[in-house]
Amino acid sequence: MFKHCSPLDKMAEITDFLYIGGLAAAKMEDSLTKKGITCVINAATESPEINYESIRTTRIKLEDNPTCKIGVHFDLVADKIDRVQRERGKVLVHCIAGVSRSATLVLAYLMKHQKMKLIDAHAYVKKRRPLIRPNAGFWKDLVDYERKLFHKNSVDMVESKLGLIPSIYKDELKNLVW
Repeated sequence: MFKHCSPLDKMAEITDFLYIGGLAAAKMEDSLTKKGITCVINAATESPEINYESIRTTRIKLEDNPTCKIGVHFDLVADKIDRVQRERGKVLVHCIAGVSRSATLVLAYLMKHQKMKLIDAHAYVKKRRPLIRPNAGFWKDLVDYERKLFHKNSVDMVESKLGLIPSIYKDELKNLVW
């Protein structure tokens, strides 16, 4: 029998040392070891603690909720990813689905240490993991972080029928039937 494997079960390679995924990917220690993962950053409150034999873990308890202030963790996580990379290690950043929390933290890393504009970082990650979708509160924190890092923005928060959304979702919203 073949086991059905959904996109949520897989981890996506963002760079040669940085991966993003959900809890299912984090539970596969053999796969992590084969890929050379040396550090796992768990970004979900509801995720169980996973202890690995030879992989370091960092736990950041975040809720996937627009009122969660994820931005206070951007520098800590970005610097941790950078440190692991400089030590020639590899990192998996995960939450439950690998869609919102982990994607947001990876975007912050790309802006800070790869000097990518938010719009470019988002396109880059989305190409490698198409199902990413940070919530509106996380987008606001990313927009603020981009302004802090570069003193300008490539993405803005704009009003819509759904409330504030990132400007890159404006065209998508036009196609929705109300």
